[in-house]
Amino acid sequence: MKQLIVAMIMAVAMALGISAPAQAQPLGNYNLETIVEGLDSPWGLALLPNGDMLVTELTGDLRLIRNGKLVAQAVAGVPESLYGGQGGLMDIALHPDYAYNGLVYLSLSVGTQSANSLRVIRGRFTGDALADITTVFESAPTKNTKVHYGARMAFLPDNTLLINMGDGFDLREQAQNLSNHFGSSVRVTDDGKVPEDNPFIGVAGAQPEIYSYGHRNQQSIVVDRNSGKIYQTEHGPRGGDELNLIEAGHNYGWPIATYGIDYSGARISPYTEYDGTKQPLVQWTPSIGPSGMTIYQGSQFPDWQGDIFVTSLIFNKIIHIEMENGVPGQQSDMFSEIDDRLRDIRTGDDGALYILSEGDNGKLWRVSRR
Repeated sequence: MKQLIVAMIMAVAMALGISAPAQAQPLGNYNLETIVEGLDSPWGLALLPNGDMLVTELTGDLRLIRNGKLVAQAVAGVPESLYGGQGGLMDIALHPDYAYNGLVYLSLSVGTQSANSLRVIRGRFTGDALADITTVFESAPTKNTKVHYGARMAFLPDNTLLINMGDGFDLREQAQNLSNHFGSSVRVTDDGKVPEDNPFIGVAGAQPEIYSYGHRNQQSIVVDRNSGKIYQTEHGPRGGDELNLIEAGHNYGWPIATYGIDYSGARISPYTEYDGTKQPLVQWTPSIGPSGMTIYQGSQFPDWQGDIFVTSLIFNKIIHIEMENGVPGQQSDMFSEIDDRLRDIRTGDDGALYILSEGDNGKLWRVSRR
């Protein structure tokens, strides 16, 4: 009877889009080890085909890990970023054909305190430097806040690039305005052109790069390589963090519909749902501070196939979301023994999980089968 009641409660919670209570994951089926330490505010991680790794530091450097050791000298040729607040050198993504063209994409904040934006560049990684750097995208217009940049990136199966854009915090109403990039996901070709099938091409006044809108501060985006589905997380204010299924042309509600409230305690909107807006697959209240995400598709942990793993900045843990045919199920807390703010997570070709923990002595962790 107790199991039946628990199952009924979970079913109702899922139907309402409320995150199910997390359960502690038993230890003993994995090894957790520190690969490197001494990183300065690590933010994004890329796993190269030859076993090397690249890590962005928010403070402005791109760092190389080779043969399991942090190379002392930062990668040369990386453009200067505007560091401060939540800005700096943020995400990194490899071109789908990286093994042949060596192209690396970086997102960074640029400009000044009073007029800044998010820029995405690409360059060819030579082994110790970036060369042939070009700008792929820059958000418009500029803003006077150094927060809520979004900045995560992911490639779609057609080699177009999705880029998360934050709402700039003070500009939250602009997330409903298609004439700017605030609070949107944008889609461009690998060299920065506008794809002809973007959803708002031909809409008067709309920025043609916009793929979806009505977002707050998007902190991760991943593409399921088997189904092609796009999953994204974003921060709510006090509560209302979201896991979303991103679809072209859709409005995800912010700030018209939200499960969160303002930091002052005031109500942002009377609506948690609103006609014409998409509901999240999961919402977390209180906030977990979702920051990085991966879909596990590896060989070491067969039971995790297709499941989603989200890093938490607030609770210093990973949330493991079991997925069944694209539907979120049971959630489990994992790797809280790291006991630090967690910024990013990726699945390696070796089937291990790689996790970045924050701080001025940031670390890279590896989770492998015991």
